Amino acid sequence: MTIPASHADILESTALVHVATIGPDGKPQNTPVWFGWDGTHVLFSLTTARQKYRNLKAAPDVALSMVDVANAYRYLEIRGTVVEIADDPENAFINSMAKKYLGQDVYPWHQPTDHRVVVKVLPTHTTQMG
Repeated sequence: MTIPASHADILESTALVHVATIGPDGKPQNTPVWFGWDGTHVLFSLTTARQKYRNLKAAPDVALSMVDVANAYRYLEIRGTVVEIADDPENAFINSMAKKYLGQDVYPWHQPTDHRVVVKVLPTHTTQMG
């Protein structure tokens, strides 16, 4: 799946990605999170204590949407599948997101009991506007 060139810039921006998963009751859950893009996958961080983590472990299909930070009428939606959930014991990924979004080298809200993972989503379908 190739991201349309017309909207690829959104993946390099500081937009938030709204991550929609399906909960154990079959109903959707949607939360905005920081994200990264490696040219093929959308990546985001979660703690294993979160419902979203349990949702993704049970059902790896996900819908992501992000709005252009410079134009609220321009967006990119990505549907895809979680292809990997990897431990992030040194918080390297969340620290890189703190640098991207806050200009800080270390994620400031880390708690000693947090067990962080990096979720890697492979896009399978996109829609866009603007």
